[in-house]
Amino acid sequence: MSQNDIVLVTTATIIQDEEVLIIKENKPAALNKWTFPGGHIEYGEDILYAAQREVKEETGYDINLIGTTGVYNFLSNISSQVIMFHFIGEITGGRLHLDEEGITGSMWIKLSDFAQFKDDELREPQVIKQIIRNLLNEEVHPISIYHEKLAR
Repeated sequence: MSQNDIVLVTTATIIQDEEVLIIKENKPAALNKWTFPGGHIEYGEDILYAAQREVKEETGYDINLIGTTGVYNFLSNISSQVIMFHFIGEITGGRLHLDEEGITGSMWIKLSDFAQFKDDELREPQVIKQIIRNLLNEEVHPISIYHEKLAR
């Protein structure tokens, strides 16, 4: 990727029994960093579908999207501009089965436990911390603010 790339991604906070699922990545740009499940939006793909697909691919869980904390625009650690759509989801099916190539671990934690992590343990720590603040302060928006991709 060049310095002028714009990358579109989705992530999701999966909530279950007052805890959230985080994953440890095994990717060159984020080796052993904790984050929320997610990934790239494919060309022409609906954003909501992309979030559900990425969670399924990385964790094995089927989810229902119930809200969003918003859209985050930042420069990544490899100098790409990232526009990230972050969602909140509930498990509707599947079982935990991590993507063996890209994920090395997972854990369920309380939102307040994010304070235990050092910045170098998190992927894009400023963004993760903003998402956590939004969740703790209940600054959450209804999923209906997103519209599914319109047919041509």
